Amino acid sequence: MSVQLTSPGPTLGVVGGGQLGRMLGEAAGPLGVDVIVLDPTPDCPASPVVTDQIVGDFDDPDGLEELASRADLLTFEIELADPDLLSSVSETHDVPVEPSPETLAMIQDKLVQKRTLADANIPVPAFREVNDTDELIAAGDELGWPLMLKARSGGYDGRGNVPVDGPEEAADRLAEIGTDAMVEEFLPFDRELSVIGVKGEDQIDVFPLTETIHKAEILRETVSPPRIDDDAPLHDRAHEVAMDVLSELDGRGVYGIELFALDGEILVNEIAPRPHNSGHWTIEGAVTSQFEQHIRAVLGWPLGSTERRSPTVTANLLGDVDSPKAAALAGVETILDASRTSLHWYGKRTVRPLRKMGHITTTGSDPDALLDRTRNVRDAVTFRTDES
Repeated sequence: MSVQLTSPGPTLGVVGGGQLGRMLGEAAGPLGVDVIVLDPTPDCPASPVVTDQIVGDFDDPDGLEELASRADLLTFEIELADPDLLSSVSETHDVPVEPSPETLAMIQDKLVQKRTLADANIPVPAFREVNDTDELIAAGDELGWPLMLKARSGGYDGRGNVPVDGPEEAADRLAEIGTDAMVEEFLPFDRELSVIGVKGEDQIDVFPLTETIHKAEILRETVSPPRIDDDAPLHDRAHEVAMDVLSELDGRGVYGIELFALDGEILVNEIAPRPHNSGHWTIEGAVTSQFEQHIRAVLGWPLGSTERRSPTVTANLLGDVDSPKAAALAGVETILDASRTSLHWYGKRTVRPLRKMGHITTTGSDPDALLDRTRNVRDAVTFRTDES
């Protein structure tokens, strides 16, 4: 069911008010859409750019009841939303939830997610369920060492994922993750890639393929188009796999689809049922940003163009100090003075090492040169607090 554009416009209720909620709010205004967020942090990052914030946990029943009572449609920007509660308030208040709570529940459990993809003949790394040390060792003997051990739920930004080099590490690594876990074969991939997909009322589309560069499981930079010598077959295969993934997902919205490229083949790593860090480049680099696209999609409105305007690189601004106080960027003039460079500051109240505090985007013509330039600009700034 689509939501009609009226005056005043519709109200979108968003579970989560972090940086993704902030950028959804920034995209909603020009469309005439009001946004209310539910987030446990008072004055959350989204609060300056949305209509209102309800302070409450992502799975707070009273908070979700209030959000549903004030919105024409519900969505979420974080996987910590409770699918059962979303279903309940949706039924009580006759308010749609997009993407569907069933899709959220499937994606929240990485083992269920992988089984769903494998059952649909979508290529994924070999994986096994593990509940104890013996099962982990048996999986390593079968799939080969090293392995990537993953918590089935709750992990993000590198948390919940640990490599296991051999059977002697099995017990300690499993203790870090917990017994509710899975393992995947450790792939010597050529590139990590991403496709941002979108499902609308009666349209399905994908943004151009993007290269993602990680260190210690944290996304550092994205490069669009990828630096793969314009390998058209690989681009086509990535889009084909992404479209197959979208066909298995129920509900409108934007989906971040993380991929591995290995020997000319594409395998699916993980899916996010929301806008994704690897799609931030679309704000400056595409005709329609992933955030505007998500709003259009969940409301059932026509989708915008996914065409890339020009080669685009983003670099995350990661915290480099640990403080309970707010951080400021030192050297921000370097970013503002750089040609064709944009700053996105998330407004988080505290900083810690490797926390995503913002990102910068550059546009140009040559992806390799853009990546070098973006890194130089990013590396010229640091974080400062009253304590540093």
